[in-house]
Amino acid sequence: MATQDQVQLIAYADRLGGDLRGLAGFLRREEVAGAFGGVHVLPFYTPFDGADAGFDPIDHTAVDPRLGTWDDVRELARTHDVMVDLIVNHVSADSAAFLDVVARGDASPWAPMFLTMSSVFPDGAREEELARIYRPRPGLPFTAIRLGDRLRYVWTTFTPQQIDVDVTSELGREYLTSILDAAAGAGVRLVRLDAVGYAVKTPGTTCFMTPETFDFIADFAAQARERGVDLLVEVHSYYRRQVEIAREVDLVYDFALPPLVLHALYTGDGTALVDWLRERPRNAVTVLDTHDGIGVIDVGPDQTVAPGEAERPGLLTPEQIDALVEGIHERTGGASARATGAAASNLDLYQVNSTFYDALGRDDARYLAARSIQLFTPGIAQVYYVGLLAGQNDVELLERTGVGRDVNRHHYTTAEVDAALATPLVQRLLALCRFRSTFPAFDGDVDTALDGSRLTMERRGAEVPDAVARLEVDLASGAGSLHWSDGAAPETVVDLAGFVPEDVVVPVRR
Repeated sequence: MATQDQVQLIAYADRLGGDLRGLAGFLRREEVAGAFGGVHVLPFYTPFDGADAGFDPIDHTAVDPRLGTWDDVRELARTHDVMVDLIVNHVSADSAAFLDVVARGDASPWAPMFLTMSSVFPDGAREEELARIYRPRPGLPFTAIRLGDRLRYVWTTFTPQQIDVDVTSELGREYLTSILDAAAGAGVRLVRLDAVGYAVKTPGTTCFMTPETFDFIADFAAQARERGVDLLVEVHSYYRRQVEIAREVDLVYDFALPPLVLHALYTGDGTALVDWLRERPRNAVTVLDTHDGIGVIDVGPDQTVAPGEAERPGLLTPEQIDALVEGIHERTGGASARATGAAASNLDLYQVNSTFYDALGRDDARYLAARSIQLFTPGIAQVYYVGLLAGQNDVELLERTGVGRDVNRHHYTTAEVDAALATPLVQRLLALCRFRSTFPAFDGDVDTALDGSRLTMERRGAEVPDAVARLEVDLASGAGSLHWSDGAAPETVVDLAGFVPEDVVVPVRR
C-alpha cells in the first residue's frame, strides 16, 4: 500500500516503552504488526520533559540521551515512516542562546534571533495594533524580562518559558535549517511544523497566518523537499482558512473532524459532518485525538474578523458548540471540565481536554464507529497512543501536575500495555487499522451519503477498482457495519461491535 493509505501512530517516545527503542519494540509487537505504516514521535529533544512536554526545547538538534540517539530514530525509520516535530515558533527560555541574551542584552551575538515588542514595532505600537494580534490564550503575547541592563517585552506567544524566534533573521533561518538537517539525516520523511501560524510577526496584522507566513512556509517547504522531507502544517483556525492553507502546503490537519464526529454521535445528526466530508481538503492528516485537546475553534466562527467586518459562521453554531462542550463534560463525569481552561493552568481558548474514549462516555460501539469514520475519511489517518489503547482520563496525573492536557497523556507501564492489548475493543481497533493499512480500497476518494441518522461512506480503489469498502453507521445508536469485497469473493459484512480480528483478514492485492 502507498504510504498515505497506511495508518500512523502518534506517541511520546517514553510513554509506551520507556524510550525510542521501546517505542520501536511496541510497533513491532506481534499484536500490533501490520496496523501502522508510520509513527509521529512527539518531541524527544533536550529536554523531553520540560515545561511543555518537549515543545520548549533547549537543544532542538539533540535527542535527549534519556530517550536514545538519532541512531535510534534511524533504526525506527527502517520499518516505519517517521514524522517528527519542528518547533519553528520558539525555544526554551533556558536555551544557551537566550540565556546569553539575558546576560548580555544587545551585546549578545544571539540577540537578533529573538523577538521583542520593539523589534516588531520599532516605532511603538498603537492600542488597536496590539488588540489585533491573535493569540490562542488570554492577554498579550509579551513577557517582561531583563535582557542585559534593560527590562524588555519579549515576545512569548504561548508561555513565558517559550521565547519566540525571529524566523526571518539570518540566525533564525540557520537555526531552523540545522534542525531540518538533523531530522533528514536520521531518515525522517515527514516534519510537523508546530504552531507555524504564529511564526511570522507583521505589524498592523493579526500576526497569524498572514501572507508573510505563507511565504515562510513555502520557502521552508522548498528546503525540506530538497532533503526528501514533506511538511505537515499544524494550525488551529477557521475551517475555510484550513482549506486555503491546504492549497499551499503538502499536508494540513483535519482538526474539524473530531468535534464534528462527536456532535454527530451525540445528536444523531450527521449534516454538518457530511457537509465537511464533501468540502474538506484531501491532502489532510485525520485525527480524533492528539497530545493536545479536542479543538472547537476549528468548527466555530472566524475569530480573526476585524471590527466592522461581516461575521463568518462556522461548521457548527455557537449553540451547538456549547452543547458539544457540555456534552463532553457530562460524559466524562466532569473530568474534562477540571482539565480545561484556567481551572487547570491550560488557557488554550480552543481546546477541551479529555481522552476521546471518555468523551464518548466509554461507549465501545460509538468509539469503534468514530474510529471507523476517521479511517474511512481520505488522508493520512493518525491514531494517538492513548486512543489506540482506549485510555481513560488520567485524573491522578492531572491532579499531580495541574496541567490540563496531562489528563490525556498517560504514562503506560508494560503491564498496562499488555492488559490493553488483550481487550476486545483494542483488538478490534487494531484490526480496523490493519484493514485500512492493507486493503487496496483506500487510495481513491470517498462517496458519502446520509439517510436520516444513517451515514454511509464508501471507498473504491484507484489502482484496484474492484476493491470496495463500505462503512454504515447509525449515528443515533452508534451501531455500525463494515462491508468489503476485492472483486474475487462475495462481499464480507461484519458488525463493528461484535467482530473478532480474524473477521477482517482479507485477501490483499498490491
